[in-house]
Amino acid sequence: MSNAVAVLYDVPGPKAKARYRVLSGVVLLISLGIAFLIYLALDSKGQLTAAKWEPFVTSSTWTTYLLPGIQGTLVAAALSIVFALVLGAILGIGRLSEHRAVRAVSGVFVELFRAVPVLILMIFLYAVYAEYEVFKVRYLALAAVVTGLTLYNGSVIAEIVRAGVNSLPKGQTEAASALGMRKGQVMRIVLLPQAVTAMLPAIISQMVVALKDSALGYLIGYVEVVRAGQQVGAFYGNYLPSLIIVAVIMIVINSLLTKLATVVEGRMRQKKRKTGGTVVPAQDFGGGPAGAA
Repeated sequence: MSNAVAVLYDVPGPKAKARYRVLSGVVLLISLGIAFLIYLALDSKGQLTAAKWEPFVTSSTWTTYLLPGIQGTLVAAALSIVFALVLGAILGIGRLSEHRAVRAVSGVFVELFRAVPVLILMIFLYAVYAEYEVFKVRYLALAAVVTGLTLYNGSVIAEIVRAGVNSLPKGQTEAASALGMRKGQVMRIVLLPQAVTAMLPAIISQMVVALKDSALGYLIGYVEVVRAGQQVGAFYGNYLPSLIIVAVIMIVINSLLTKLATVVEGRMRQKKRKTGGTVVPAQDFGGGPAGAA
């Protein structure tokens, strides 16, 4: 064992290693026992029979339930991601403004909507839109979902933008100012293009969060993939297979989104290989799991 590892913790001796192996074996046996009990419980309810999976090989299940649900998820996620990026850029730049009033307004907006759970935002906005008839009835749930996701994720992205710009060397700003650029030009031409590359990992992470949080819309009647899965389970009595299929669909969609964003990030980094900057780690600036109600 290397000295670098030994510095972090005491190297276990022969007795400790034997004890760890025994404990690991016990945990493994307990886990296998729990898994077997779950299997017996599901099997007794008939949830693991082939008949429960047959609806997913018929076209009617997909055209009636799952495909409309996938469409609803993609529409809500796409709209909220685009709007959140725009809102986040505006608020992030506002928080970097030299005008105290602009910083104060942007800061209050970010801290407020970053602290409120997404589900509460959706329910509140749905009630407001319905009470004052802001949107047609068929668009009420979509509007509430998109607005809630936009406000929350836009506030988080604003912090990502602020961190990305602040991560750049101060010499960038000083050099641009020495060339006679105005403050707006420095931000638009010099800082933001470099900061985008540094911010991409965190932005990609937040885009995935927005996509997953769109599932909260089922509580206000929005038809998305989770609600579609519940409808399939209620109709055919196969809740477990339905939820497994929904989980697989969400994993595939999130993987494709992450892959697309990673490809874009790679191309941007190739173009800016000679520019400096620090990558902003992909973390939740909201201080907790996104969407937690």
